[in-house]
Amino acid sequence: MAYVIAEPCIGVKDTACVDACPVDCIHPRKDEAPHDKEEMLYIDPVECIDCGACVPVCPVSAIFALEDLPEKWKQFAELNAKYFGR
Repeated sequence: MAYVIAEPCIGVKDTACVDACPVDCIHPRKDEAPHDKEEMLYIDPVECIDCGACVPVCPVSAIFALEDLPEKWKQFAELNAKYFGR
């Protein structure tokens, strides 16, 4: 998994990262039914191409490279993958 969305996204769900992603690997988008029901956004670990385009546009600094993910948020790597059934 290249990048992970962590706790700062909870309740925010700013979709600037969705718009910045060149491979559409961040979901749910605003136009997807689960957007209102999910508490955060998720990055597909298989589809992510490790470009980092999402990182600078996140207004709450919620996106981390897996190797830079703070220890206190390590469980978010699994949560991102699980959202996509990975």
